[in-house]
Amino acid sequence: MRTDVHISPEGGGNWRDNAARYALLPLRIFLGVTFVYAGLDKLTDSAFMKDAGAGSIGDMMRTVRDSSAVPALVDLALKNPAGFGYAIALGELAVGIGTLLGLLTRLAALGGALISLSLWLTVSWASDPYYYGNDLAYLMAWLPLVLAGAPLLSLDAALRTRRRRRTGGYR
Repeated sequence: MRTDVHISPEGGGNWRDNAARYALLPLRIFLGVTFVYAGLDKLTDSAFMKDAGAGSIGDMMRTVRDSSAVPALVDLALKNPAGFGYAIALGELAVGIGTLLGLLTRLAALGGALISLSLWLTVSWASDPYYYGNDLAYLMAWLPLVLAGAPLLSLDAALRTRRRRRTGGYR
């Protein structure tokens, strides 16, 4: 059984090499589209950005406050629920766009992981069993992109190639 995989930026190789090269692309597309959608959904939902009322960020935070792992984080959000809602929505949008474009991908993925971590510790912490809450799964899904970035089909890769050409092949 072959366990070594050589990934060259030029491409080529057999189907296993190609599969390894493109392995993170479906994850990147899924997370990028999901976070862009989540951000836009929050920004276009007039009820979500309110301090109180059905479907508001304020009511959601008050509901999860006593069951969260970090009530102090919820208390911080409750100081300005609408501001927190906009911060989360704009953060999700920036993370999603950065991930889809492959621009500052590791930083975008770190942002996505931090958003997912904060939501796991607050909103979905009370899920029992723990794997019913989706925020933990999103947190774990971001980690490969934090570690590897977007080596293919990304603005990061295009910029890296451009820098190599300017410096004569050196990184």
